[in-house]
Amino acid sequence: MGKYRNLKHKRGWAWWIAVSIVKPTLLATTKQDWDGGDKIPETGGCILALNHISHIDPLTAAHITWDYGRQSRYLAKAGLFKNKYLGRFLRAAGQIPVERSAAGARAFDEAVKAVNAGELVVVYVEGSITKDPAGWPMVGKSGAARIALATGAPVIPVGQWGAQELLPAYSAKPHPFPRKTVRMKVGDPVDLSDLLAEEPTTKVVAEATGRIMNAIVDLVAEVRGEPRPAELFDPRKAGVSSTGNPNKKRKK
Repeated sequence: MGKYRNLKHKRGWAWWIAVSIVKPTLLATTKQDWDGGDKIPETGGCILALNHISHIDPLTAAHITWDYGRQSRYLAKAGLFKNKYLGRFLRAAGQIPVERSAAGARAFDEAVKAVNAGELVVVYVEGSITKDPAGWPMVGKSGAARIALATGAPVIPVGQWGAQELLPAYSAKPHPFPRKTVRMKVGDPVDLSDLLAEEPTTKVVAEATGRIMNAIVDLVAEVRGEPRPAELFDPRKAGVSSTGNPNKKRKK
């Protein structure tokens, strides 16, 4: 697992409350198999790009970034902020509300601002929990790539597996015992150097997104110990929504 770094950044009250509650809970219900955590930059703005398999993912991602000396910020669903107390807590913890109906423009601007200010921003590149029946990453969205191209900050890919055993996708019932092993493998920064000098056209953004997703899928294959799929699952081709619970019927 490697030697953890000292915490270098100021934490607000919300982070300390979360750590005092969440970390002991995760330690009691999961075993951590971190690989490559030292590749998370000690300082400076960066984007941590992960695959998405469970609603508990933000907690496990916060766990590894905390262990390696960084405080993470997230793009979170705007609906979570509507609750007076939860919204206050999330804002105090530095989380970024995403309003899908507004195409995420404000969230993008806030994420760029955070990265330029030297913060670590976590992005689940698929935009939602994967709809792939086998749990492999599905086709990615452009958020992480656009933030990287706008800031020039490194994109650190992470492949993860195991969190879905603790809390299955779209389930409200966790399975805490026996303890589940959460595996995370951190890769080298995705090379986007040749794209930074280009105009962020649709083609350039798509190329950057593809590179980020390829890096993540390779890492997921390693933590799963299985060959990667030849093609990523595409919800549109499969006739399912890329967001929300695929088991719920669509409203006509």
